[in-house]
Amino acid sequence: MIDPGGAARPGILRNTFVRIFLFSLLVVAARFAYVVTTRGESCDIGQFCFFALPDNINFVSGVSNAASSAVTTNTNAPASAGKSGAGSAGKKRGWTKAVRFYASMFQDLISDGYLTPYSKALCVQTQTGEDVLALKEIGVSDSAGVAPLVAAGVLHHLPFPNNTFDFIFTGGEGLDRSSRQLDFAFQVSRTLKLKGFLVVHTISTDEYSFNSLLDLFDSCKLVRSRVIDGFDNTMPHIHQFVFQKISASSGSHGALFSAGSENMCAVPDYKQQLVRNAEPLIEKEPLKPWITLKRNIQNVKYLPTMADINFHHRYVYVDVGARSYGSSIGSWFRKQYPKQNKTFDIYAIEADKAFHEEYKLRKNVRLLPFAAWVKNESLFFEVNRDPGKELEVQERGMGRIQPVTSSISLSSDMDKIQGFDFANWLMNTVSERDFVVLKMDVEGTEFDLIPRLFETGAICLIDEFFLECHYNRWQKCCPGERSPKYEKTYQQCLDLFTSLRKSGVLVHQWW
Repeated sequence: MIDPGGAARPGILRNTFVRIFLFSLLVVAARFAYVVTTRGESCDIGQFCFFALPDNINFVSGVSNAASSAVTTNTNAPASAGKSGAGSAGKKRGWTKAVRFYASMFQDLISDGYLTPYSKALCVQTQTGEDVLALKEIGVSDSAGVAPLVAAGVLHHLPFPNNTFDFIFTGGEGLDRSSRQLDFAFQVSRTLKLKGFLVVHTISTDEYSFNSLLDLFDSCKLVRSRVIDGFDNTMPHIHQFVFQKISASSGSHGALFSAGSENMCAVPDYKQQLVRNAEPLIEKEPLKPWITLKRNIQNVKYLPTMADINFHHRYVYVDVGARSYGSSIGSWFRKQYPKQNKTFDIYAIEADKAFHEEYKLRKNVRLLPFAAWVKNESLFFEVNRDPGKELEVQERGMGRIQPVTSSISLSSDMDKIQGFDFANWLMNTVSERDFVVLKMDVEGTEFDLIPRLFETGAICLIDEFFLECHYNRWQKCCPGERSPKYEKTYQQCLDLFTSLRKSGVLVHQWW
């Protein structure tokens, strides 16, 4: 008997095979379309695109030189989009949104003449390559991206010769978060061609940080500044700066301040406004200044609470008359001063050798075991103590200094020490591009040191000044009696604070 279904079986098998084959072709085509769409590259970058590409693949290209092999970015967002799960889908949507944002933004820059389809472009600090893909999508084919220049505090130089790119972009808080912003700016300026354009995105929008940013790119001129809407919650508003390179990089990105013959600073209005916004000076002499300090410190308007201190080369705290580590560095500056997550270099200047030993254990503090003075010379350091009583280190009174003269005899309460020109040291230690906080408690020597700071111009280097002015205050031990230790009056101290503020120095009263 003939089985009528036997002839049909080969046809069924053949149809099944054809269907499987067509389905496989559809999957490969879909995978190919996905890779080209999200990565902006053909499938040969991963040898074969059917399987997920490794997370560390170098998908950024377009630089036609040997150095481009060193250019890499993190592709976690696009690679994870091929995996299942709501989290991966959310990342893909966010990544796609970012690509569209950058594409629109770059298209505007083309319309405004800052970018062309023929520009050789570089995206610096790109995280997952959205900006690079956006450039390619709008027709800027010769574009590349580099991962963060600074990792774990180590600067990675851009692997390109000088004057390589027509257009450079840095966004995504790349410059904001960099721990070495001046070096970052130098590398970017170095690789940008003369008359090329640099576009910077930052979350900083106040005038204080704006002027600090301009100082970073000293080989460029600012051609446009505007605030635009961001694409996610991390940067809801973006301050966009467009620079054009007008001169070769100076290479002096670490240059120190050079004082002129004039003793006055040209203080811009935005800094003067900060001084005007500071807490008012205490006009009436406090009867109990040691209590007034505790109250007044709550009223102090610190500069970082009034402005963004971003875009400085270094952040420096100088404590003149530091005494022990816990006196002000550990108890106040470390714990209370608002640093905006910046790491400060700390210098402790203390002449009293009784405090020197403990600083050997403080690796993050540089001790200068000398006396801040108006010139380099030997001095007498007088230790205050009750007659006939040996004091412990923690009970030592504040010390005063005076020049060595033939009329002064060295007593048991005096030490011979070395004084140094503090103003000159400051000018050779910090630069105008640094953010400098100074605290001074020098037992009356402020009336010598501050005129010297103005004379040399070093006062211009100080961003914020905490000054204890010493006068013949009322004594804590003896009500109704003034201390014979100092000759200056409270009014003279008030005049000193007033003159500093009128000169544009943000100074606070300190007790």
